[in-house]
Amino acid sequence: MPETWWRGAAIYQVYLRSFADGNGDGIGDLAGLRARLPYLAELGINAIWLNPWYPSPMADGGYDVADYRDIEPVFGTLAEAEKFIAEAHDANIRIIIDVVPNHGSDQQEWFRQALAAGPGSPERGRFWFRPGDGDGPPNDWQSIFGGPAWTQVPDGEWYLHLFAPEQPDFNWNNPEVVEEFHDVLRFWFDRGVDGIRIDSAALLIKDPDAEPDGLDPYTDRDGVHDVYRAWRQVADEYGERILIGEVWLPDQERLARYMRPDEMHTAFNFAFLGCPWEPVALRKVIEDTMLTHAPVGAPPTWVLSNHDVTRPVTRYGRPDTSFDHGDRKFGMPSDHALGVRRARAAALLAAALPGSLYVYQGEELGLDEVEDLPDELRQDPIWTRSGHTDPGRDGCRVPLPWSGDEPPYGYSTGTPWLPQPARWAGLTAQAQDGDPASMLTLYRDALRLRAELLGDGDLTWLELGQDVLAFTRESGLICVVNLGADPVRLPPHESVLLASNPLAEDGTLPSDTAVWLR
Repeated sequence: MPETWWRGAAIYQVYLRSFADGNGDGIGDLAGLRARLPYLAELGINAIWLNPWYPSPMADGGYDVADYRDIEPVFGTLAEAEKFIAEAHDANIRIIIDVVPNHGSDQQEWFRQALAAGPGSPERGRFWFRPGDGDGPPNDWQSIFGGPAWTQVPDGEWYLHLFAPEQPDFNWNNPEVVEEFHDVLRFWFDRGVDGIRIDSAALLIKDPDAEPDGLDPYTDRDGVHDVYRAWRQVADEYGERILIGEVWLPDQERLARYMRPDEMHTAFNFAFLGCPWEPVALRKVIEDTMLTHAPVGAPPTWVLSNHDVTRPVTRYGRPDTSFDHGDRKFGMPSDHALGVRRARAAALLAAALPGSLYVYQGEELGLDEVEDLPDELRQDPIWTRSGHTDPGRDGCRVPLPWSGDEPPYGYSTGTPWLPQPARWAGLTAQAQDGDPASMLTLYRDALRLRAELLGDGDLTWLELGQDVLAFTRESGLICVVNLGADPVRLPPHESVLLASNPLAEDGTLPSDTAVWLR
């Protein structure tokens, strides 16, 4: 495969806790994932991205890392991870892992040393420790998870955590922090990892003492680009290793700066993910993405869901189909049949666009958001930090259904860490396998055709009316998506390659349906 394998790759996101459980303790693990590699190979993906698999107290689903050079014992061992990487490579699947550079765990050795060493010590210089302002914290910054972003320690100083108190922020002005993460990158590249997904990538550089100047004191500050230029140099030492940024920025041009030729290779396209199911809005976000990525030579990425986001089947069935972390629209009624129909069409739209595609586990099964979890079982810190007003992200993290007619659906021989709904009995991988009308078959067919005809490149728009998105790709494939209420006529074509739902008897394209034409 060429060095630019990632430019058109289909990448499958594995949330390890919820993928497959190999030892019966109810929590997904490496043994379960390794056993399901044939499923992923058959699905037709090019790479797997895993959420953090490191030792962690799990205050935030593993994004509170206690040791960046080992594997969480609940998931398995470092030796098992190395075997998994080798087995995936044997199946022609690349491996991308999560690295969390903004913050560590309060159980990490460095933070324990900082607490013991006291104010003014070099150990505290690796984090953001500050004296308070009078009786209160150093400033009024708020945590992204809710509540103050500062916590006081017994000697009176305060430390910064943009997320949960168990996640102290590193001080990236400190050369020790810089070198530590270069070493972490090399540790995993040496073990065969093909890429790094960088969590909260825009947040690393911050200025708690900044005077209000209209700039965000901790997001997208210019100095953050120096961090990733140095990371790129490390990645380039290994060849064919990629850096992918989780960068939530509303400004596409600011986002594109992270993908200049000497920084990251790609970044997640959250503007597309959050876009409502509306033709004008979708076309604009696609055009803006293409326009801003072209000058830096980076391929776009197309994402419909992930471990932080309401599942598409639920989202697209609501009166408001947009997504925003600030308002997850929890409990807003959702028309399930409509949501499924639109999710199928969205899958073909995303897969047909130029660049790389991300599929979040369960998306290919058409799973819906589980909003009726018992409150006492919710584990997301957003639930507790919001005073139980925001249920958080557990609803898209419920373990996958593999087989059988009732929970745990072949996911485990034990009790899953979050309960699976009875309504998923018809959505297991086993139930959908071989069913030509199933979501799983649609994804397999789309990924197979995508590998042959799509991937990196450009598109040419076709004008078929204000409610229709239509474009051709270099291979001659035409994608047409009808987002209007009325059926539309298809452009001239030789054959229908794939449709998200059947065409009408007169050959027109029904509402909320996508089709690929030759």
